[in-house]
Amino acid sequence: MRDNKTGLSRRGFAATLAAAPALLAQEQAPAANEERDGTVPEIPPFKAPLAFTLNRVPARAEPFPMAQVRLLAGPFHDLAEWNRGYLDRLPADRLVHNFRLNAGIPSSAAPLGGWEQYGPGREAELRGHFTGHYLSACALNYASTGDVAIKTKGDSIVAALASCQQRLGANGYLSAFPTEWFDRLDARKQVWAPFYTVHKIMAGMLDMYQLAGNQQALEVLQGMANWADRWTASKTPAHMQDILETEFGGMNDVLYKLAAVTSDERWAKAGDRFTKYRFFNPLASRRDELRGLHVNTHIPQVIGAAQRYEISDDLRFHDVADFFWYEVVSARTYVTGGLSNNEGWLAPPRQLFAELKRSSSTAECCCAYNMLKLTRHLYGWTADPRYFDYYERLLFNHRLGTVRPQTGATQYYLSHTPGAWKTFGTEDNSFWCCTGSGVEEYSKLNDSIYWRDGDGIYVNLFIASELNWAEKGLRLRQETRFPNEPMTAFVVNVNQPVRLSLRLRIPAWLSHASSVKLNGKPVDASASPGSYLALTRTWKTGDRVEMDLPMSLREEAMPDDSSVRAALYGPLVLACDLGSEGLTEKMIVGPLGPHVRASADLPVLRAAIEPGGNPLTFHAGDIALAPLNSIFDKRYSIYWRVS
Repeated sequence: MRDNKTGLSRRGFAATLAAAPALLAQEQAPAANEERDGTVPEIPPFKAPLAFTLNRVPARAEPFPMAQVRLLAGPFHDLAEWNRGYLDRLPADRLVHNFRLNAGIPSSAAPLGGWEQYGPGREAELRGHFTGHYLSACALNYASTGDVAIKTKGDSIVAALASCQQRLGANGYLSAFPTEWFDRLDARKQVWAPFYTVHKIMAGMLDMYQLAGNQQALEVLQGMANWADRWTASKTPAHMQDILETEFGGMNDVLYKLAAVTSDERWAKAGDRFTKYRFFNPLASRRDELRGLHVNTHIPQVIGAAQRYEISDDLRFHDVADFFWYEVVSARTYVTGGLSNNEGWLAPPRQLFAELKRSSSTAECCCAYNMLKLTRHLYGWTADPRYFDYYERLLFNHRLGTVRPQTGATQYYLSHTPGAWKTFGTEDNSFWCCTGSGVEEYSKLNDSIYWRDGDGIYVNLFIASELNWAEKGLRLRQETRFPNEPMTAFVVNVNQPVRLSLRLRIPAWLSHASSVKLNGKPVDASASPGSYLALTRTWKTGDRVEMDLPMSLREEAMPDDSSVRAALYGPLVLACDLGSEGLTEKMIVGPLGPHVRASADLPVLRAAIEPGGNPLTFHAGDIALAPLNSIFDKRYSIYWRVS
């Protein structure tokens, strides 16, 4: 994350899935990526001053709390454990060291490096941001696993930061850098993202309160919100818009969430001051004016717009989030679902190959993390399963394969340039924005597998896990080795028989209709790709549902050059294995954010891609291909040219 200088109608989008009146039914919603049409407003939607009234919009579907879902053995469980090991290895006193120095509290802890460094000649202006991410990771990890030790560590950091806040004064300010940096922002002088950093700390406090039950965290958060409210209220609306041209972080999102948690409209009104009209007006009018913008400082603003719609029913914010998601996913994402190049949108929409040639620093990991968060919001509005076609692709290709096995080290960019290789951060001398979003991501891998409404369960991801719906007295265990094996199974355990719908997502990538068995007998029903197959019955202990997930090979072409293509097998993006010649450990791991200097030409595939002798292995003549998420310490190419 560098300095950010460098409609569907409401009726259509809110259409709900058909109810399942019988044992089996196909449930389908409007396409998530159908053309957004409608009358373009003549007057910019965000022109008059904003007014806020709390008016919550009911969700069509809600995720089960993470405390009710546990990962079972499998690749996602491995990721979570590697990440938890990394969290365990970072001492709390090092994470609060810079906060204490800023508050005038002595600290003898060893300073952290990278973007957290602070000392003579090494004053990183984002220092403190990772501690906010870390608090979120502690809270998410506790909710995901019940690990009391990680909660206790998070609690100790909250207490230490509360002491720093108290020492800094009565106005609620808390950071690892002085308030003078906000004076520089106010004067439009060069400064690197102070609100971005404060937002991360506030978000960490909110997560510790909501997910770990830490009341002190809410008190610290409200103090910080009080400071942010007073600081922004002292600016004229015009000057505030000027400030937002320099920096803003995700402040609108965290303030709207605080308003939702406390039902205090003051925080939402403070959040409204972070509405960047120059960014929101084109989106609300269904215009793509994204070129030239820094990607990952703007996606959080759209997440905030989604949150604002949910607590106010203001359709302008709905339209911002809706069109942004549609345009980015349909016109500005690579085959993996990843987006950005050198952290920006460098080309017009649907010019992805032209953009790819501009830099090897493609697909920043923070952007993937935030697009997953935004997708969850939009799915909750409609329960449209096709949102999870995108979510699954991004999760399996951009998140599953960007943690170095065993170490928990994460990536900054997942380069899509031919001849690239995966690069990772160090243990305690990197702390990039993507290090922070990474420890959050891999602490919450159970948060989107199962969703619910008043009628039952939505199964959206095929990941080995167990759901404990305590209110219904039901446990649902998903047994799967997907995608290594193209199937999944669900085993029911109930305190007493319970009637509800179990809705199985039928992915858009299926090669042919999925076959489903109930207690060993074929179910005489099917559902089209991009819908749900609903099984509505009275469930008993021992009931077992088996579902095939047939995968096949297919190609996707670049929109601006049909001779440049990528291959997929089911939801998995395949990459050409180009070997490890010339790679060294220093090229793979680095403290400053390794930048791949790849210059290989696109491979030319002159033979058809065929399965190899082992699962998930493929070849095209003498070129080997494998899922991108399985390739480490080797050069690869996601795209090739057709001869």
